[in-house]
Amino acid sequence: MFSIIIPLYNKASYVEKAIRSVAAQTYKEFELIVIDDGSTDDSFAIAQRVISSITPPLGGWGATTQENQGVSTTRNNGVKLAKYDYIAFLDADDWWEPTFLEEMKGLIEEFPEAGIYGSSYYKVKNGKHIPANIGVEAGFERGYINYSHVYAKTMWMPLWTGATIVKKEIFVSEKGFKPMLKLGEDFDLWIRIALKYPVALLNKPLSNYNQDVDLDSRGVVFEKIYAPSTHFIFNLDYLESEELKNKELKKLLDLLRLYTLIRYRLSETETEIVNKQIKKVDFSLQKKSFWFIYHAPIWAVKMYYNFEKLLSNIKKTTLKNGIF
Repeated sequence: MFSIIIPLYNKASYVEKAIRSVAAQTYKEFELIVIDDGSTDDSFAIAQRVISSITPPLGGWGATTQENQGVSTTRNNGVKLAKYDYIAFLDADDWWEPTFLEEMKGLIEEFPEAGIYGSSYYKVKNGKHIPANIGVEAGFERGYINYSHVYAKTMWMPLWTGATIVKKEIFVSEKGFKPMLKLGEDFDLWIRIALKYPVALLNKPLSNYNQDVDLDSRGVVFEKIYAPSTHFIFNLDYLESEELKNKELKKLLDLLRLYTLIRYRLSETETEIVNKQIKKVDFSLQKKSFWFIYHAPIWAVKMYYNFEKLLSNIKKTTLKNGIF
């Protein structure tokens, strides 16, 4: 059976859809735990109303509220309340396809040695459903994956929180999500698990990652500046020894550094600590453009990005007006 955790914070416009997607699951052996993290809108009242209007699953519904503590602590608190052996997470502005739990149950039964399980998913942007371009081989349907290798291949998350199920005992042994992290808390936990246990993937989109929401309400890796203490990329020193001997992990971490730190470089923010991270990168294995971005004079880098932005806007305009 599954324990499903929905952390809720100011998602009044979305939470009903999330809960109803859980209620619509073809596999009913689960419990749902909704934890409101001190919302200032009527999110919690909506969640309670929806729950009271739906026939409860075998494990029952649960809804509770707490003072604002952040998504990591909220999820961790949900797991503390969980009764069952497998934990699934769903953010309050995302939703599942009806067969998510049923098909993930099949994946667990087929690959019982895995410590963590994921399905593919849709990125929902401007109302369009874009299947995740996870870096598995053509024709791959289900099975074990090398998490670091697959992630680095296309830079699409092979484990996205809303399409991931983890064994409760492993979640507890890893002490869950790190409360201080506001960005990448999921990657930090998944990589810790993936380096110790097999990872099983079902290459079928069964969940929906809603990106048609206010950026302030969702962590965005490449579009926001976070304090170093709250950003995962500045808090991975514990992987240093593993990175030196694991080439796949090294490649992934270098790519994550290069992509996530571009905003800091352009804004000339946290320069010293950013440079410390960039010194770890093996540029001989990366595109030459990355070397330019992190070593050229800042005025040249900004000029390059302004030119790229101009080209992107021209492309969008021509496509919108049907010129091409």
